[in-house]
Amino acid sequence: MNKISRLWALVITISILALGAVVANSNSPSSAEGGCAGRAYVTNESSDNVSVINTATNLVVGSPIAVGTGPYGVAITPNGTKAYVTNVSSGNVSVIDTATNAVSATIAVGSGPVGVAITPNGAFAYVANQSSDNVSVINTTTNAVSATISVGDNPFGVAITPNGAFAYVTNSDSSDVWVINTATNAVVGSPISVGSTDPRGVAITPNGAYAYVANANSDGVSVIDTATNAVVGSPITVGTSPRGVAITPNGAYVYVANADSDDVSVIDTATNTVSTIIAVDDNPIGVAITPDGAFAYATNAVDGTVSVINTATNLVVGSPIAVGDAPRSVAVCPAAVAPPAVVLKFTG
Repeated sequence: MNKISRLWALVITISILALGAVVANSNSPSSAEGGCAGRAYVTNESSDNVSVINTATNLVVGSPIAVGTGPYGVAITPNGTKAYVTNVSSGNVSVIDTATNAVSATIAVGSGPVGVAITPNGAFAYVANQSSDNVSVINTTTNAVSATISVGDNPFGVAITPNGAFAYVTNSDSSDVWVINTATNAVVGSPISVGSTDPRGVAITPNGAYAYVANANSDGVSVIDTATNAVVGSPITVGTSPRGVAITPNGAYVYVANADSDDVSVIDTATNTVSTIIAVDDNPIGVAITPDGAFAYATNAVDGTVSVINTATNLVVGSPIAVGDAPRSVAVCPAAVAPPAVVLKFTG
């Protein structure tokens, strides 16, 4: 074999190996590029497990994942490798390895953990403990609690700003929202009053400018300007007993699950008015939106189902997806990141 032939053989061999590495990487659910893209995780409070939905087929895949007692909140790390599930009745957090869909760790936190959110860099999970009136901060590398922060009465929901600088915590019994500086884990400023409203879910716009808070007792949504931490305008009237809140990736719409009117309200953020009301199954609690913004998933606690909404038409697509008993929260995995292209050069 001459020199040129040997060089071409080497190029072909390297190309095959590189292609194999790319394929293996793209198929690995635990890889940084793949994560758990294309799946949604649903907490089933009464059956003490988590259902996994394939968002391409809208079918439940695998067996339910057994967790602690009374799973309620769920959040997924930005790289898609771990799902953190709060277990309200057992006072702990189950960590699911999304590569195997098995629990890899159980972390004791405060009493009655409900809401959970993860910082954009994936380093910490913030857990709202409703019965102990505090927030546990979990280091996701060690899965140990690194800080405990006292907040208001009966903390319920938690959301973190896109820059990771602040965590917003709703306190359902004191009807206010507290703000935590994530660099110091200290509460900043005064509590933000939203009236006697029982605030539950909270979500922050992708540009970090506003926080939308669902107030279960007043059937409205309060809007907080995160630059001033003041409520702006009047509450937006939605359905009865709003609970979960999710915002589309482009920041244009807010989807609100209304537990007692069995529907989802869609708020146009340009006008802060309801543009659409979508009927779903009985007692919607949680809502999440796919990374591309194309679909919203709403959990229906009484019927044990998940409704899928096409956000372009705001129509429910297909039949409700049967999951476990009393589904509460839903989290959709982050989008996969395309692996880097392999560039081969040959000069001869």
